[in-house]
Amino acid sequence: MADCAPASDVAFVTVARRPEDLIFRCELELLDRQMPNLSLAMLVRDNPPGDTWSGHRGRLDAARLAMLVPDLLSREVFCCGPDTFMALAGDIVRNAGLDMVRYHQESFGEAPAHAPSEQVVPAPCASGEAVSITFTASGVTAPCQPGQTVLEVARQAGVRIPAACESGLCGTCKILKQHGSVEIAHNGGILDDEIEEGYILACCSHPNQNLHVDA
Repeated sequence: MADCAPASDVAFVTVARRPEDLIFRCELELLDRQMPNLSLAMLVRDNPPGDTWSGHRGRLDAARLAMLVPDLLSREVFCCGPDTFMALAGDIVRNAGLDMVRYHQESFGEAPAHAPSEQVVPAPCASGEAVSITFTASGVTAPCQPGQTVLEVARQAGVRIPAACESGLCGTCKILKQHGSVEIAHNGGILDDEIEEGYILACCSHPNQNLHVDA
């Protein structure tokens, strides 16, 4: 959205226990400077000794959400997080009077209807030998042992690939495969068309030969 529709009117509220737990904090703060109609609110709960956090503090409740998003009832609402958090957020917006047709939530706890009921564990490479992964954007080549995922190797090699659910569901770790092949067992986080174009999910892709990826 920042790339294709940067003038979009978005109110983004993110909640965490501590400032260091805020997911993608730096990226969100950058987008806040780039998107003129983005209203970014970060809310943290705890107040540890020596903490210099000067932003919003406390638990998410009806009064605080109304303060952070005064025009809540006129918006389309998207919610994601642990089940207990989503239950709380859903109750807040429902009690505030939001038409729940306009409320959407995503859970990492349940696979979508089109996903397999049981996640298939990919087999290691047929040879049973280590292969290599070249992260071309980072200029790093690292060995990959049988059974390791691209994401696991990237972390060991100090290559940063954004990831969230790490179960093939959310699509956060999607990267482009430039050469080689993988066994991938996802839970709906990538489309068949994207796989045909060469994209993989790093969290659930097991190389079965030397691999080059754009990361």
